[in-house]
Amino acid sequence: MLEFLRGRDVLVAGWGVSGRSLVEPLRDIGAHPVVTDGGAAALAEAAGLGLEVATSVELESADLSRFALVITSPGWRPDSPVLVSAVTEGIPVWGDVEFAWWVDQARIYGPVRKWLVITGTNGKTTTTQMTHSILRAAGIPSVACGNIGLPILDALRRNPGPQVLAVELSSFQLHWAPSVRPEAGVVLNVAEDHLDWHGGLDAYAAAKSRALVGRVGVVGLDDPVAASLARRSKAKRTVGFRVGVPADGELGVVDGKLLDRAFTKAAILAEVGDISPPGPAGVADALAASALTRAIDVAPQFVKEGLQEHKVGPHRSAFVRELGGVEFIDDSKATNPHAARSSILAHQNVIWIAGGLLKGAGVEDLIEEVAEHLVAAVLIGADAPVIADALARHAPEVPVVEVRTGDDAGMADDPHRSNQADAVMKRAVRTAAGFARSGDTVLLAPAAASLDMFADYTHRGRSFAGAVHALEDGDLGRQP
Repeated sequence: MLEFLRGRDVLVAGWGVSGRSLVEPLRDIGAHPVVTDGGAAALAEAAGLGLEVATSVELESADLSRFALVITSPGWRPDSPVLVSAVTEGIPVWGDVEFAWWVDQARIYGPVRKWLVITGTNGKTTTTQMTHSILRAAGIPSVACGNIGLPILDALRRNPGPQVLAVELSSFQLHWAPSVRPEAGVVLNVAEDHLDWHGGLDAYAAAKSRALVGRVGVVGLDDPVAASLARRSKAKRTVGFRVGVPADGELGVVDGKLLDRAFTKAAILAEVGDISPPGPAGVADALAASALTRAIDVAPQFVKEGLQEHKVGPHRSAFVRELGGVEFIDDSKATNPHAARSSILAHQNVIWIAGGLLKGAGVEDLIEEVAEHLVAAVLIGADAPVIADALARHAPEVPVVEVRTGDDAGMADDPHRSNQADAVMKRAVRTAAGFARSGDTVLLAPAAASLDMFADYTHRGRSFAGAVHALEDGDLGRQP
């Protein structure tokens, strides 16, 4: 499949983590990588490594026929001029995941691996980590890779290589990877997110459904859109999971125990109390990881052991501090309304810190559903006014404070934005603490992306934690 690249030029579109991972595999199969990127610094770095580079502006008007293939970073939209030009000239456009799939199928780096693919609007990383933990408990050489941070190509090049890949894939990556046929794949849930990239919820859901094309497809039955994808599944077998009593062919929960009725008549897999993070969202992720691993015949005892050993990662409903009976929770990874919903509903009396870039997602339904859990809301970031308007309409009794610099929308381009963002977060945390009484929870669950103010969601979470640790008892309960 890859012989057509030998001795040919291949355009690598985007010099990020995925772009860097392409260089050595392309060279290993005898291709010549050429790098393009919209940033001068990125091209300078690539050129410094001895790579041929070309600006995206130069390529927009150039003859691309020299290239046998274009491999795009997942963030590049299909309507990017370079990609449109390539398609017009009949040049195939792959994503890095598509290329990694064919590298694996060609046995460039050893025997073909089993791919367990995890996608969904929320819970991807937790489910991927849980899946990897179960595989480790079973003694199966494996690695967590993909959107979780480690490029798939880097995982394939490991020596000794893994037998199974727990692959987290975003909708972007799936869009550019039509050939991937996982041993098992799961769609956890589908809610409004990245609609600006895909152009609508239907296209977003269609991209997610590409996880359901292998031997076993798994869908989250508690999510109506994900559940509906079962009808569109092209997997040889499709099963579901629910945080409730499972029917035949499902995984679910009975009397506080995770139960498999899909891959056996009835097998207890784990105790709900052993799941981290706690709450319905964590249990759903555990059921999804259980389904993926049971699909490749991992025994129930290893599912239990792996889930017991798994601990939630940073910035995912992570406990930061207790002060005066008030808990402070960092869920900076809740970067869309669907994730924020799960986070808020896991607590009773919430002072909610939210805001950032909504990316076209609506918050009306979220606020209607969580209003009874809110004590107050403290809003930051570019789309704070949008959330404030929705709160005024659907939760008018909830006090709302917007903490702004006066130019949050331009902060991402400011060389001093880190200090500015930290200052805003410090004010937001102090304001939130002022509403809090013993038994309350101050929760960072932004429902929005971070890049208007922060370098990424981890920066936002660290900023929140730093501000929380700077609080004193006297900061609590100061609001009227």
